[in-house]
Amino acid sequence: MRLTVLDPNDPEQKFPSISQALSVPDGLLAVGGCLSKNRLLNAYRQGIFPWNSPDEPILWWSPDPRLVLFPGNLSISRSLAKTLRKQKFTVTVDRVFDQVVMACAQPRKEDAGTWITNGIFQAFYGLHRSGDAHSIEVWLKGELVGGLYGLAIGQVFFGESMFHTETDASKVAFVSLVERLNGWDYKLVDCQVTTRHLMNFGAEEIPRIEFAALLERYCDQLPDAMAWQDK
Repeated sequence: MRLTVLDPNDPEQKFPSISQALSVPDGLLAVGGCLSKNRLLNAYRQGIFPWNSPDEPILWWSPDPRLVLFPGNLSISRSLAKTLRKQKFTVTVDRVFDQVVMACAQPRKEDAGTWITNGIFQAFYGLHRSGDAHSIEVWLKGELVGGLYGLAIGQVFFGESMFHTETDASKVAFVSLVERLNGWDYKLVDCQVTTRHLMNFGAEEIPRIEFAALLERYCDQLPDAMAWQDK
């Protein structure tokens, strides 16, 4: 099956049906296009996200199955619960979004590269400024030691990436996010691809077609009015 090549000058161009995504590599659907606000919001609403290395064109994905977390199903290990009770970390919302994304973009020890290109950074910083993308920050003694960021549409939060420089800091960020989302009447957290780390928090795999149906249901529903007001 041939991949759809998107026009970079037409941000309103429709994506192909996610049912046309390749099985190898899993979920690859289209190539090219741009990272405009309209294209990104349109993509995420359909269960599609960009993911590519700096030396590649923009690649658009919709894997099957999809890893998701229903906020009410959050699971916290005993050791993490103990860390949370100690309250050694301070958690904030949307205070230093740019710093969180830049920290997430730093290469991991096991991987010399990053998929958070300058284009991704600029696109999501624009989405943050328009109130669509958000961050959770974790601090220790005034230093940023962990966090995550993602995109919020309706009652769905699309997680993008997280980081930590202090043990458990990213876990604290994730728990803080999900607990807030649950209180703000969010119904779904998109975790994109399966990792044991996220499954330990209660995330589960669901068929792509079921995920798309949930997006159609919840992306047009408003969360609580207090969502993202906790700074």
